[in-house]
Amino acid sequence: MDRRIEDYALIGDEQTAALVGRDGSIDWLCLPRFDSAACFARLLGDEDNGHWRIAPSGATTCTRRGYRPDTLVLDTEWETAEGTVRVTDLMPQREHAPDVVRIVEGVSGRVTVHSTLRLRFDYGSVIPWMRRSGAHRVAVAGPDSVWLRSEPSVRTWGEDFGTHSEFTVAEGERVAFVLTWHPSHQQRPPLVDPFEALRSSVTGWRRWTARCTYRGPHRDTVMRSLITLKALSYEPTGGIVAAATSSLPEELGGVRNWDYRFCWLRDSTLTLGALLAAGYRKEAERWRDWLVRAVAGDPADLQIMYGLAGERRLPEFELPWLPGFGDSKPVRVGNGAVDQLQLDVYGEVMDSLSLARTAGLPTKPHMWAIQCALMKFLEKAWRQPDEGLWEVRGGRRHFVHSKVLVWVAADRAVRTLEEHAELKGELTRWRALRDEVHREVCEKGYDPKRNTFTQYYGSRELDAALLLIPRVGFLPPDDPRVVGTVDAIRDDLGRSGFLRRYDTDAIGVDGMPGGEGAFLACSFWLADALHMTGRTDDAKELFERLVGLVNDVGLLSEEYDPKTGRQLGNFPQAFSHIGLVNTALTLFGGEQAG
Repeated sequence: MDRRIEDYALIGDEQTAALVGRDGSIDWLCLPRFDSAACFARLLGDEDNGHWRIAPSGATTCTRRGYRPDTLVLDTEWETAEGTVRVTDLMPQREHAPDVVRIVEGVSGRVTVHSTLRLRFDYGSVIPWMRRSGAHRVAVAGPDSVWLRSEPSVRTWGEDFGTHSEFTVAEGERVAFVLTWHPSHQQRPPLVDPFEALRSSVTGWRRWTARCTYRGPHRDTVMRSLITLKALSYEPTGGIVAAATSSLPEELGGVRNWDYRFCWLRDSTLTLGALLAAGYRKEAERWRDWLVRAVAGDPADLQIMYGLAGERRLPEFELPWLPGFGDSKPVRVGNGAVDQLQLDVYGEVMDSLSLARTAGLPTKPHMWAIQCALMKFLEKAWRQPDEGLWEVRGGRRHFVHSKVLVWVAADRAVRTLEEHAELKGELTRWRALRDEVHREVCEKGYDPKRNTFTQYYGSRELDAALLLIPRVGFLPPDDPRVVGTVDAIRDDLGRSGFLRRYDTDAIGVDGMPGGEGAFLACSFWLADALHMTGRTDDAKELFERLVGLVNDVGLLSEEYDPKTGRQLGNFPQAFSHIGLVNTALTLFGGEQAG
């Protein structure tokens, strides 16, 4: 079967997540955290790299599937000649250890169902030792231990380095499987009641979704995006990972395959804004608190991304035994871009903390001190070239978006001092810095002949990140230079109505071979920019097209290929779903209609 990224659905417990295919197979699961080694890695390989499939015997893909409304509980149904069967997948909120619960239920007739479990620790490279322990099957290899049981108990046997079960369910009958991970040196954690876990998960998710204040068009799609952001949150710390996966390709068969199971500062302001505007102040505060902890320290050491708890070392290496999704190599773990200099992150951090203060989130005693330290560093460092927002690997340049975000940092510092007389800072110096950066960007980053800002000083290339210029307040939306930039980006970077980040063919800028698809977050930014520049009908039309790209369960990856109609890149992508929520709030937030 030709697997597609959009064939997958997500389940998770806010500490890790699994991808479930339309064939009933869990093909990706990292335990115990998002960034742990995968025990199911078929997503980037084949069945021998680990998976767990439950489906009617002889069936291929399901008849239909969907989340239970306002939850992360997935129902997958098969209609067969013998009858209809449903598999319900979930990961209950964790108390002691991570659990995957899979409940098989007969809907009609009498259907024979087969379960095949192949555990492969360390990204599909380690076959565990399997043994029986009472009603459990236990897999152990090094630090990892996984326990499998069923209720009621069904017969299991070992074959082809896998654990198999086959049983029959009639209408109304249910068989539940529970897979539990824990460190192999510890005692088995308490057992989870799978049926109670299902009930409490549905109740808990619906209690959370009821807090959403958005009532505009496409509410179900917006709510699905918010649920996805919640699912990508690491509950112990409040951090939000960029995606649940590593190395899903930006071009099928290409080399642009990166690990996104970390927390990016570039997402901070947009994430915070989406959570606050949708009514999720608690989650916004926890994300802000994670941000403050992560960036604490020497401002010169500020990173573009951090681990789930704020870890700084994220070394990048390759997994040569995995062939990659669609034969897209190499498969990478970790992310070498962590060592890049990106001046824009200083602006994003300052903007986020300013937004949090304006929104009335409780301040932290050391928050302003950190902001002052960041500004002190920027005063000296802002003239340096950097790698820019998109983490290019073709060398440092004076990227215009980075300089605009330096202006944002100075502007937010100035405004904070103007609005809070009790705070101390270098108001005169920061005003001068703000004016100097603004003047330089308008002189060196703007092409008057083409009436557009450019990707970097002196270039002809464009960059979709420039669409954020009116959003951050660098220039008003009706400024002719803003309108010209929006039009130029729309024309030059457009791809079947959607938007690329930048021209990957530009010599030397990107530093990587091959291309990529249309970038969904940038396409949402285009809709925002069209609305801000007075073309709301065009913005709404683009938003409708973007909403139409979600897969059958409402999820988006990082990119989209208009030629093949396929999603590309890591999945589901927080940046894409943040874009969807923010654009919906921008276009319809004031309507509050059904």
